[in-house]
Amino acid sequence: MYCCTRLFGTIGDIISNSHFMLCILLAAFTILHDWFLEFNSQISMLMGFSYVHLLAAQNNYQTKHLAKILIHLVWCLQECTSTTSAASVAYRRAINAAYISSIFLKFIIENAKTDNWQELCLDIDKSEKGMEKFPAEITVEYFLMRGVLNYIGSVDVSLESCYLHHELLNLMLVLMSTQLCSGPSPEPKDVHPFIDAAMLQDSSIIVSVVRKLLLNFVTRPKFPQNGSHPVFYDDGRPGVLQRVGSAAANFVLLPYYTFNYLVSSTPEGATSQLADNSLLVLLVMIHFRKCISTNESIPSNSTYMGSDTNDKEAQVFHENPYCKALNNAKDIQYDRADVEGNAQDGPVVRLSFASLFDSLGRCLNDESSVLLLYSLVHGNCDFQEYVLVRTDLDTLLMPILEMLYNASRKTSNQIYMLLIILLILSQDSTFNASVHKLVLPAVPWYHERLMHQTSLGSLMVVILIRTIKYNLSKLRDVYLHTNCLAILANMAPHVHRLSAYASQRLVSLFDMLSRKYAKLAELKNDKSHKVISDQMEADNIADDMSTELHIYTDFLRIVLEIINAILTYALPRNPEVVYAVLHRQEVFEPFKNHPRFNELLENIYTVLDFFNSRMDMQRLDGEWSVDKVLEVINKNCRSWRGEGMKMFTQLRFTYEQESHPEEFFIPYAWRLVLSRGFSFNPGAINLFPVEIHLDDAPSSEQKV
Repeated sequence: MYCCTRLFGTIGDIISNSHFMLCILLAAFTILHDWFLEFNSQISMLMGFSYVHLLAAQNNYQTKHLAKILIHLVWCLQECTSTTSAASVAYRRAINAAYISSIFLKFIIENAKTDNWQELCLDIDKSEKGMEKFPAEITVEYFLMRGVLNYIGSVDVSLESCYLHHELLNLMLVLMSTQLCSGPSPEPKDVHPFIDAAMLQDSSIIVSVVRKLLLNFVTRPKFPQNGSHPVFYDDGRPGVLQRVGSAAANFVLLPYYTFNYLVSSTPEGATSQLADNSLLVLLVMIHFRKCISTNESIPSNSTYMGSDTNDKEAQVFHENPYCKALNNAKDIQYDRADVEGNAQDGPVVRLSFASLFDSLGRCLNDESSVLLLYSLVHGNCDFQEYVLVRTDLDTLLMPILEMLYNASRKTSNQIYMLLIILLILSQDSTFNASVHKLVLPAVPWYHERLMHQTSLGSLMVVILIRTIKYNLSKLRDVYLHTNCLAILANMAPHVHRLSAYASQRLVSLFDMLSRKYAKLAELKNDKSHKVISDQMEADNIADDMSTELHIYTDFLRIVLEIINAILTYALPRNPEVVYAVLHRQEVFEPFKNHPRFNELLENIYTVLDFFNSRMDMQRLDGEWSVDKVLEVINKNCRSWRGEGMKMFTQLRFTYEQESHPEEFFIPYAWRLVLSRGFSFNPGAINLFPVEIHLDDAPSSEQKV
């Protein structure tokens, strides 16, 4: 153990050169050699885990060298911001320090035994030699986050700096991964040293970070096509990891491989990695919530004061400044004063909404991009308004509709996000009118039938009904059903020339739900006449049947409201809807006298009576054809005056987040991080349930 302590005793000197990692590995060999002599039969299983355990955990209690590495990293970053040369010593030092910090921090976080992260040992003696430059009034975690965030926000990603940005984004994910170890609902006792410190940074740093992460997502900066990472290559010579041999390098790289360190061999893959990691960091930061008690004072913004709190009956949350910065982001095309002349308080994120809109349209197949779009249209009124006035709404809507078309290959959370985005947009009447005016020449991904020259609105109706039918047969999720019907209801009064196929799908939806309703009513009636020995069981069955029947009653009523709204407010513009209702008028007959439906069916039968009578008045040579029926309908649509129609209040559905959205969005954001290659010890994850396969991998490297 002496060799390890001695090695880190001169950390300020060692990390100052490119041989820092070589020294660590040489010390590791000495330790592993001693173990090999004593535990020859078990060395192959234990050496990787124990090596990091000894260096990162045991020695850190005495030496506090993890904190010193983090401080040294910030000093290197400060030097990097003042030089334009990526070949500088400070640049290589910063990459090495960020890289090795990520390894050790990840190990400590995964294997910590305490809730307040004492294993990090961040409380250093500031009077110690070499610490004279460290500010006495702030903590290591605040100092680290200020340095890392300031570099990310102030230094542009270039061919020279991209590797350091890459390491810092990976480091940010590791620093914030303490959230994975907390429960699904934030509590006052939760401690997240690094992300808590990030929330206390100056507004200028916060705004610059949010802007830079968004710009990375938009511009998708590239790694040099023939470049090499300084950790592996040093000025054209083999880097320290190659010099000590691949077997030794594996001891250091093994824990880090779990979050996809190595960049893709293709320029496209490398380009997306910086952009994708920037987006993941942004999503984790904007959805973080710090829970406090109502009588707890909010810490000063100038320093990181710690997070020890007591459980209280009433809990509130700190305002998340990163979420606020995103919600207040402005389009760079507009003047700095807003349109109403109100001055903005403090710095504001400014970027091109046009570029952001186009990038989202290109990247919506990625689930994390869907969450970003949701965050923007829900939280940022300016961006939502910008989307609504775009004339090329198909840029966003076509990828969304294609993903809903392939719902069986998507996660339920992704389907929810897509539907909520559509629901938010459908709250605007201009949007509902615009989608019916935009005509699509073709829909190549829709395979059930050819769709040529169909409106975007008609395609939306078809896809939403298809999603309802898929949900009815597979997911059986009431919330998903309700969202789909809510979007259709918002669109209904503004429908314009709905296609024949969409009109048929709408009436067939009512038919499908009515048959399901009739079946449930019949089953309930049978159960009520059947003698069941267990009265409690009988009561439970009756309650379940009544609940499901009530749900389908509501669904049927909403569909009738949708058809009713089209016929009441937009009949002359929708002859195909009239044709579909006439063609399938028998499906409405069983509900004509139903107390929940009869008032809505009165309007439908008023329309049916009007057009049936006009059909009867026609003298026809030969049989009726579709074209002849549509000719009569079109002619009489022009003379339709709506006489006898009852005017009902239009259904308008709006989206509101539930009372504790953090219980959904924090786990969701971290699931996205894990799905992109960042892996974490499943046994340490408490944020959401994790399926652990003990035979798949060593305990410290389980993949989620």
